[in-house]
Amino acid sequence: MCRVGEEPGPSDERASTDAAFTALLEDSAEDLYEQAPCGYLSTLMDGTIAKVNATLLGWLGLERADVVGRMRFTDLLTVGGKLYHETHYAPLLRLQGEVHGIALEMKAKDAGRLPTLVSSAVKHGDDGQALLIRTTVFDASDRRAYEAELLRRSREAEQARAEAERAHAQAEAALRQAQTDRLRLTEALGVLQKSLVPSTLPAVPGMEAAVYYHTSSPDRLGGDFYDLFPVSAARWAFFLGDVCGKGPEAASLTSLARYTLRAAALHDPEPSAALRTLNAALHEHYTAAGDPRYCTVVFGLLEKTDGGQTQVTIASGGHPPSLLLRADGRSEFLPTPGGLLVGILPEAPFTTTTALLAPGDTLLLYTDGLTEARTGPTRESLFGDEALLAFATDQAPTTPQGLIEALTVLLKGFGDGLEDDTALLALGVNAAHPTTDAP
Repeated sequence: MCRVGEEPGPSDERASTDAAFTALLEDSAEDLYEQAPCGYLSTLMDGTIAKVNATLLGWLGLERADVVGRMRFTDLLTVGGKLYHETHYAPLLRLQGEVHGIALEMKAKDAGRLPTLVSSAVKHGDDGQALLIRTTVFDASDRRAYEAELLRRSREAEQARAEAERAHAQAEAALRQAQTDRLRLTEALGVLQKSLVPSTLPAVPGMEAAVYYHTSSPDRLGGDFYDLFPVSAARWAFFLGDVCGKGPEAASLTSLARYTLRAAALHDPEPSAALRTLNAALHEHYTAAGDPRYCTVVFGLLEKTDGGQTQVTIASGGHPPSLLLRADGRSEFLPTPGGLLVGILPEAPFTTTTALLAPGDTLLLYTDGLTEARTGPTRESLFGDEALLAFATDQAPTTPQGLIEALTVLLKGFGDGLEDDTALLALGVNAAHPTTDAP
């Protein structure tokens, strides 16, 4: 005991430290696991949950009896989280045996969403056989709030900078700087725009593909997107779409739509299934979060038939109908009935239609920038569907490259009447070339 007026001696400090250490030892390993400040769970290699702590159960509003042995790790994730888990997280874990600090969203209690940072490691037996996966989950809600605040302040700073530029627009030095900044921004946006669409189209055996993309303004990112890629040795998927809005927000939506469709096609290339997956991802990411955003898109599948023709299967989500230019000179719209805007409703019905492409036939996909181009001296009339069909009939029969070249000349002829971004994708079966015997 210390006397009044005396400082505590080394023996008193050791006694205090020993008491704290003794209190710490009173916590059992099970208590430390269950009440840890982060979530813990262990799963079998197929994802079945074998063990989970009370902390994670509390965050998700679940009961242990309903989880252990009954649910898989992916059942705890949102739709977007599941897609990312299947396309990135799980393959990386299989490859490396461990992953650290991956952002995933989980389904929290009261139908909420819980942003988390997840780390996993595969445990192996003495024989090297993979036994189970141990996963740690950290609540990233505060980090998400910090990022939102950082974004808000960044936007405020950008707005203040723009106001300062407008206030000094009369000064010659500021004008020169603004011109320089604009040139750099245009170059940066051009590079970013190219990253949102494939740089080149792959070669499809027995077919030809051609594409053209017009952006309405070099100062703003476009919202149209397209792609063509194989899903198996004999089948090729393609899509073309148009997102709402312009600028960085549209670019973000474009990127999400494009990569979601590619990932969905690898799991199930059936066109309506791919659109349903995209609809769920966009609705959860934007509309359900209070920021409604949507797109129109047509998704198709090409497959060779035994008769030498190519079958095309198409599903549309609120997109203009495709045009079919036949080798005999006829042209017609390929109807795609039904199909709502993608991302507006939590569940949207999509139907498919099929057609056969014979040698010399060409299929044209386009965005509404083409048909909504303003024509005439006063720019009051729209080009429209009928004019497009008549133009296509004048071109038929033609190759995809020939059709794109003709449409490019048409678009340039609209001048300032072409107010919206316009994407064109033409796919055609190579024409049969008759052979003749030498005399």
